Amino acid sequence: MTPELLTIGMFGTLLVMIIGGVSLSFALGGVAVIFTLILSGTSGLFPMISAVFGSMWSILLTAVPFFVFMGVGLARSRISENLYEAFYLWSGRVNGGLLLGTAGFAAALSAMTGSCAASTLTTGKVGLPAMEKHGYDKLFALGTIGAAGTLGILIPPSVTLIVIGMTTGLSVGKLFMGGLIAGLLVLAMIMAYIAIRSYVEPSMAPAVGRPVHFSEKLRSLRSVIVPLVIMLSVLLTIFSGLATPTEAAAVGALAVFLAVALRGEVDLRFIRQVSYETAITTGMVIWIVFGATAFVSVYSAGGGITFMRGLLLASEMPPWMMIVLMQLITLILGMFLDPLGIILLVLPIFYPVVIALGFDPLWFCVIFQLNLCIGYITPPFGYNIFYLKSLSPDTSILELYRAVTPYVVLMILAGVLLLLFPAILIDGTAILVE
Repeated sequence: MTPELLTIGMFGTLLVMIIGGVSLSFALGGVAVIFTLILSGTSGLFPMISAVFGSMWSILLTAVPFFVFMGVGLARSRISENLYEAFYLWSGRVNGGLLLGTAGFAAALSAMTGSCAASTLTTGKVGLPAMEKHGYDKLFALGTIGAAGTLGILIPPSVTLIVIGMTTGLSVGKLFMGGLIAGLLVLAMIMAYIAIRSYVEPSMAPAVGRPVHFSEKLRSLRSVIVPLVIMLSVLLTIFSGLATPTEAAAVGALAVFLAVALRGEVDLRFIRQVSYETAITTGMVIWIVFGATAFVSVYSAGGGITFMRGLLLASEMPPWMMIVLMQLITLILGMFLDPLGIILLVLPIFYPVVIALGFDPLWFCVIFQLNLCIGYITPPFGYNIFYLKSLSPDTSILELYRAVTPYVVLMILAGVLLLLFPAILIDGTAILVE
């Protein structure tokens, strides 16, 4: 089978299976098995299984359940509510102040949980009733929650950044630094938009609250300072090279458990719920990794990756246009596929091309990750759109699409800014390393 026919066959079959409702992990694995039998018969199954077993031994995968445990444990405790109260008190009595606090809360929760689902749903459950009570425009609030919630896979600790590190061999610590810089840039743009729109249309986000003494603001931080110190310590040990991501995640998971226990919130029900959610999320991540590994191994053995790489490099397109094209492909794929699947399917093709063209791979991968964030709020299958729908069942999907549209534009502009000025990521990461 020619590489061209193999490409059409494997990706076409994968698309049909996904449209048919097959989960991504089993669709990837199923396509791999089918085309292995077509190409090599049963003798081809051993190399494919060996590739999957090889990915099982990756030490970086061990960090996944620990980071997931940290996120689920923090989300299940009352720490999130205390954190929102702190942001509410510190946001000030200004137009859009509550929404600014909500965006900041979502970003902080993203850093603690590393999950878009956890940050979006928790922010919505805690913040949406308060904003509706004070007369905030519902779509404005939902759009902000959905957009800020996407930062869960960009701001470290991010499971998808770990998978990018596994796939490319880049330092996870440096990827975390780049993700932090990009995440803070997006957050700043979101907050600037909220402040400007609230100033121009004060009826959409009126000033609320009462005068708060500074001492009360300081007291509001007491209940959240321990988990924030834990998260900063975990990230700093990774950034500084004192610990590997797996080691830092293990210590962080233990520290989170002890912090929640000291608050008197740990019981058998808490342990059962956190363990169950951690197992479910980790299982989903790992099965997608296994399925994608099988798919890529078969596609590579059939000459598909070499064919696609040669096709891109043989193009007469200018190098910069090639980079833009690859990012655009990622953005479009993000509208339909899970981020983990996109990373494992296309980065083995894109990454060598980026290296061959002489561009900084860290810069490319962070913008790549930003495009995956945008996929969370773009139609037709933006995950955060469906999370918002569960928070507000009476709001139509079309209204939710309209609510997140300004933020999609903002995030694309952030990506363009990072593309045009690579020094933001490259020099910024270098400064953090030093």
